[in-house]
Amino acid sequence: MKIINKFYPHALAILGFILISLIYFYPVLQGKQISQSDIVQYTGMAKEQNDFRATDNIEPFWTNSAFGGMPTYQLGAKYPHDYIGAIDDALRFLPRPADYLFLYFLGFYGLMLVLKIDPLKAFFGALAFGLSTYMIIILGVGHNAKAHAIAYMPLVIAGFILVFQKKYILGGLITLFATALEISANHFQMTYYLLIFLLILSGYFIYQQVQEKDYKAMLYSFGTLLVAGIFAIGANATNLLATTEYTDFSIRGKSELTFNPNGSKNETTSSMSKDYITEYSYGIVESLNLVVPRLFGGSNNEAVGRDSHMYEFMIGQGVPEAQATDFVSGMPTYWGDQPIVAAPAYIGAVVFFLAVLALFTDKRKIKYVFLSGAIVALILSWGKNFSLITDFFIDYIPLYDKFRAVSSIQVVLELCFPVLAMMGLQSFFQLDKKAQWKGIYESAILGLGIIVILFLSKSMFSFSSANDGAYEQSYGPEFVNALKLDRMSLYSADLLRSGFFMLVTAGILWFAMKDRLAQKSAIITVGLVMVADLFFVAKNYVSAKDFVRGSEVTMPFTETPTDAQILKDTSNYRVFEVADVLGARASYFHKSIGGYSAVRPRRMQQLVDYQIAKNNIEVLSMLNVKYVIQRDKEGNEFPTANPDANGNAWFITQVESVTSADGEMKALDSLDSKNVAIINEKEFKVSKKAFPKDDLATINLSSYKPNHLIYNSNNSNEGLAVFSEMYYGKGWNAYIDGKNADHIRVDYVLRGLQIPAGKHTVEFKFEPQVIKTGSTITLISGFGILLLLVGGIYFEKKRFDKGEGTAI
Repeated sequence: MKIINKFYPHALAILGFILISLIYFYPVLQGKQISQSDIVQYTGMAKEQNDFRATDNIEPFWTNSAFGGMPTYQLGAKYPHDYIGAIDDALRFLPRPADYLFLYFLGFYGLMLVLKIDPLKAFFGALAFGLSTYMIIILGVGHNAKAHAIAYMPLVIAGFILVFQKKYILGGLITLFATALEISANHFQMTYYLLIFLLILSGYFIYQQVQEKDYKAMLYSFGTLLVAGIFAIGANATNLLATTEYTDFSIRGKSELTFNPNGSKNETTSSMSKDYITEYSYGIVESLNLVVPRLFGGSNNEAVGRDSHMYEFMIGQGVPEAQATDFVSGMPTYWGDQPIVAAPAYIGAVVFFLAVLALFTDKRKIKYVFLSGAIVALILSWGKNFSLITDFFIDYIPLYDKFRAVSSIQVVLELCFPVLAMMGLQSFFQLDKKAQWKGIYESAILGLGIIVILFLSKSMFSFSSANDGAYEQSYGPEFVNALKLDRMSLYSADLLRSGFFMLVTAGILWFAMKDRLAQKSAIITVGLVMVADLFFVAKNYVSAKDFVRGSEVTMPFTETPTDAQILKDTSNYRVFEVADVLGARASYFHKSIGGYSAVRPRRMQQLVDYQIAKNNIEVLSMLNVKYVIQRDKEGNEFPTANPDANGNAWFITQVESVTSADGEMKALDSLDSKNVAIINEKEFKVSKKAFPKDDLATINLSSYKPNHLIYNSNNSNEGLAVFSEMYYGKGWNAYIDGKNADHIRVDYVLRGLQIPAGKHTVEFKFEPQVIKTGSTITLISGFGILLLLVGGIYFEKKRFDKGEGTAI
């Protein structure tokens, strides 16, 4: 009975999380799916991979449908012995995106319990974390991997805390599994930001242990974390090794080119340019929308309603009411520093108030860890707006230059503030009335003081965005004036809104302090107000209207007459869609040289920037681009055939040697690709500079699979064949008549192979050794984790039987 009573509140909490996740995204119960822009793009990118997996029942690990060809390591590749993935699948049993919302709740609830927050407050804290606007909006746009990784962050932190609290077995096992799941989520940017916070957390505990001269505990703690980390990494070895191997091939690797497309010197020392890394940087003052949601206008697509200045303007222009109503449902009210904002990163006025309360009332020093984590995340999110710190991190902190959209580090802040909020709510009810009143007073002064200062500062802001000039040119100055007036209205209205929620929270706590409201009732009331605050803001950006029929998600692209016309050609070729180079629509139907990926192949991207953008048709021909999809002045789509496309493979007669990547790229300016191949002789060698021409020589593709290409070659002379396939030396192997043969990179991105005279069968197979090595490590790690789990349960049970601890 005691055990039932002990776990009963937690079972209720978990049931509550399930119900709330399903209720929040209730259209999933009707068989609908959320329309996520990023997942639409992913579906296009992964079409060939998924089709091949379904028909051949094996994993290709390569796709030719995007960027001319790339590994599928970041496109949902399924690896052998992925036992952690199986655990993750079991945890995500709800329909998407309710599964991720449930994970948010569950992970944060675990952290709350480790921090000794009682179940009721922990329950509301979990809701506050999961319903903060950013957490919801990333589900709305389809940043599923990001949401996935964020959801496991709290559990990793919980495991670390337990280890440093000398609960080595329980803490070690939680750290191991949570870290393994975190890595498995496959969003290394979020995991990297988590590591930054864990460094702060570890520093706090190290300082404590040094002060207490408890070096033995320090040794045990780091030993436990080391073992947990090794096995967590081992359990994800295949993905980690494959991703690491691919990184240098992608745009996250440093460019070898020393000049820019315009001919100027490339002075970038980081993997990506600082401008690209910091393109999404939070404005310093804009950060206050963490507390006041639409302080800077909300989003680029904000509904302002019929009582708006814009609606009045439209009606005044003679626009019909229905049309005006539709028009004002998506206005560009955002006027901050970022290019595009889908929603403000609102953490909640109530959460902020309670977090401030924690700073005044909670006696535990660990609150400063979460405060420090929030401050560091906030400063780093400013990016180019605080270049002193950002440039230092890009230049000197390992791997920081591998990630863009620095504003997203605010997820750490969005985790820390709800933690502080629940610490504040719990500590408040542990104080005497004098201290309670002092806490309410000080928190109100700070929280409401910010609201008052922002009200008084309204005249200091222009309420203008960088795009207003274009709006004025298109719609006139009166349109922009109406837009600015609506931005001012949102500014004032949400200041009043946040101030109201803070006052209500202070009032509830005051009534509880005066014994006019029972403690439990006060906690529930504060919790409901806190959730309501977040719920209504988040619902403004992701709601039932964003759900569509399941078929629209699984088949997001409609075949156009242009696609149908091109698909009549059943040979193997590529397509270039001019208007959507960085979109995945073409990849859904064809083999495209475009696509949608944050880790697209670097050299392919450079071909687009340095050659294709300058209308170098010869480069399109060597890529075997047989059709170009274009649009006329009216926006109508039409295909243009490229009769000069080189085909799948061809023999050249001459080699042009260069000694650098610069030389390779410049040689493409005037390349006769059908007869000449460019080779960087510092990296690759060929036995001859010229090859006798056989006018009857042929080399044809006889069998195509994304991971296995077979050609028939017939040449009376030894020849150098060029293949219109992307060179990737970390997995593609060439075979001539079944015997391994060395192939090289030619023409900056393609494959070249010397073939003896006569008739031969040439094969290219994608056989990445990294998958085999990683799978072996993963299998061994899986056995190791099982042994650790069994051993941990055994020793914890022994300790429990002796009255020394709590059994797992």
